[in-house]
Amino acid sequence: MMLKLFDLAGRDPMLRFSPYCWRVKMALAHKAQEPATIAWRFHEKSALPGAPENQKVPVLVDSGTVIADSTAIAFHLEQRYANGPSLFGGPGGEAHAHFILAWADSILIPAMAPIVAPNVLPHLHPDDQDYFRTSREHRFGTTLEQLGETSAERLPAFRALLAPMRITLGKQAFLGGDEPSYADYGVFGCFQWARCVGTPDLLAPGDTLRVWLDEMLDLFGGLARDAVVANAA
Repeated sequence: MMLKLFDLAGRDPMLRFSPYCWRVKMALAHKAQEPATIAWRFHEKSALPGAPENQKVPVLVDSGTVIADSTAIAFHLEQRYANGPSLFGGPGGEAHAHFILAWADSILIPAMAPIVAPNVLPHLHPDDQDYFRTSREHRFGTTLEQLGETSAERLPAFRALLAPMRITLGKQAFLGGDEPSYADYGVFGCFQWARCVGTPDLLAPGDTLRVWLDEMLDLFGGLARDAVVANAA
């Protein structure tokens, strides 16, 4: 059996920063699976298994089966490695994770992206930079440089969006309850994305979410904490 994970990388092939890939890496560790990770960059779309249908990472190859999309990979892992710890804790946990992922994808990442994107550009492979600049500036309707100049102004509104997390984590250790679940990995991937590309601190001093974030960084022998982190742009 061989697991291979195609994982977004920067100019430094060890800099792995995709929030969606981090969701999968935490899920794999939760299931005690250690894949071979393959550095992939935006300009290498034809190199992905399943191309041209598959255009984005993560892509997992599990004994010849190709699975694209982080959520699809998580459900594959839950079924394929059912003897390992559950990522969801049953149907109720699956429904909970769907909601948390929808919140992260539709609310958290759009609020975080204008703050993080300017920090991504300097750390990309040169062949990726034009694509990233053009696509992100079209999405945001402004230049990455202008976004960088307004990042600090965006922080209060971004921090306010985290109120549901503070309320929840004030009553339990993880979004999944007493133990971390895929709901936690779905949100944590966003913070690890920002951290890996050297984004200045997204949390205010003394924010209670730091306790949860530190716990997540320390999971699985410090898998995420030990990741390569770029210098701030």
